[in-house]
Amino acid sequence: MPVQAAQTATAMAGRAGSGLRVPMGQEVTLPLPFHSILFDGPAHGKVVLERDEPAFFGDLNLDQVLAAITRGRQEYDLGPFFYTPLRSVEAIAYRHAILRDLEDKALSGPIGAFATKMRAMRDHLAQVAKLHYHRQKQSWFVDAVAIYSDAVVGLAGDLSLADLRSSGLCAFRDYLAAYTQSDAFTTLATETHNLKEQLAGIRYCLHIQGNRIKVSRYDSEADYGADVTATFAKFKQGAVKDYRAKFFNLAEMDHVEAGILHSVTQLYSEIFSALEDYCDHHRGYLDRTVAAFDREVQFYIACLEFFARFEPAGLTFCYPQVSGQAKEILGRQVFDVALADKLLRENSPVVCNDFYLKDGERILVVSGPNQGGKTTFARAFGQMHYLASVGCLVPGSQARLSLFDRMFTHFEKGENLKELRGKLEDDLTRIHEVLGQATPSSIVIMNEIFTSTTLQDAVFLGTKVLERIIRLDILCVCVTFVDELASLPATVSMVSGVMPENPAVRTYEIVRRPADGLAYAVAIAEKYRLTYEALRDRVAP
Repeated sequence: MPVQAAQTATAMAGRAGSGLRVPMGQEVTLPLPFHSILFDGPAHGKVVLERDEPAFFGDLNLDQVLAAITRGRQEYDLGPFFYTPLRSVEAIAYRHAILRDLEDKALSGPIGAFATKMRAMRDHLAQVAKLHYHRQKQSWFVDAVAIYSDAVVGLAGDLSLADLRSSGLCAFRDYLAAYTQSDAFTTLATETHNLKEQLAGIRYCLHIQGNRIKVSRYDSEADYGADVTATFAKFKQGAVKDYRAKFFNLAEMDHVEAGILHSVTQLYSEIFSALEDYCDHHRGYLDRTVAAFDREVQFYIACLEFFARFEPAGLTFCYPQVSGQAKEILGRQVFDVALADKLLRENSPVVCNDFYLKDGERILVVSGPNQGGKTTFARAFGQMHYLASVGCLVPGSQARLSLFDRMFTHFEKGENLKELRGKLEDDLTRIHEVLGQATPSSIVIMNEIFTSTTLQDAVFLGTKVLERIIRLDILCVCVTFVDELASLPATVSMVSGVMPENPAVRTYEIVRRPADGLAYAVAIAEKYRLTYEALRDRVAP
């Protein structure tokens, strides 16, 4: 006996899918001052985003920080935004204002919902590229546009109710309000809604007999499935085993479904002709500004979500005061972000430190015992300044920092046999290159240079390098075993601490005080009975 079943055309063509790029249309021309959520003016169009990781990222462990911040957001390609420092205090303030707005959960929630819908749109478009049958591709495309329209309208409504204070988000709110009222968008939304209603309204019958299927228009035929369900409903007595067959929910139609859909298109040719025209006309539906916002706002969301992970441990991030001129800098409760992220996962404590430079002070000379936190302090100093330069919050409770033009690092390296030069020559070559490129607006971070030579030579070479840095008026951190360098003009001595009762135990605190490496050495010698008096007593007959 033939079996009849009512179906919808959209149910035949649409199934769950998953990422892609869509060809974007021309940006809607609107008389609004919005330019970018990341850059503070039309000049941002001249900014060339860096595609390569800065050379110092590895030395400062900023590569680890960036990987942690952007984890799970690879589709947005956020790296270039972090690789490209800002060049003005105003540009940094522009991002700070947006970050402050986005700290409000009432705003971050709607933007998160918008991002989720935009990701679903891309998933649908990615599925379009994978599907084989033309009509099914069109159905997924219409659904993608519908998701996009809903995302844009929803965000516009949420922003209209939000208490925005940043010029960037206020300008984008105005842009979005005008865009959603433009002829281009309203036409897109209306046509999408009408077409989906037409497709959903299609009804047809399947007459199945043997291996033959006949498709016809639905004409108020009885729904046998509903009749059967109603007949057996009176025998239902509590929960029973479900004997219904399960079908795989595959995105791709099989050849039988494709054949049925082809017959349906013949029955409703006018609707599917409209579908064809719709897909051709709206191929470039995605507004460039909306697409750019969807990507750029992830810079802020990623940062805020990452920084929030440190709050339960009492570690804070703050908005730094950044100056393009003054070099009197300060940091309170500063920590190495990469190390702190690792220690928190291990449930280990994190040590914070303070620093400041005032008046004519320019160089922090950090000395003390090995494995005492000196390199970690230098990294934290560099991380703070770099994160500030891209408009982020920085690790610490308070920060007053200088906007640099370039950052240079010189960290100790092992010998490279391929370069056929010794370690001392390599140190000299690298620091010569740094000093040849640095300007008074640069920052230089040096970690344990000239360790391969004698103390006398290390003092001589280190002095010459720091004297050149002083003449250039450069901000610098110099981690060294040579205490004498802390006595040069414009330098400040900072020392890694040890427990007074047991000098072999490090506190990892870096404090501002005169270098006392000799006193530390004497303490260690006394602990292990290696002083002259102790050795003489031990070898005495």
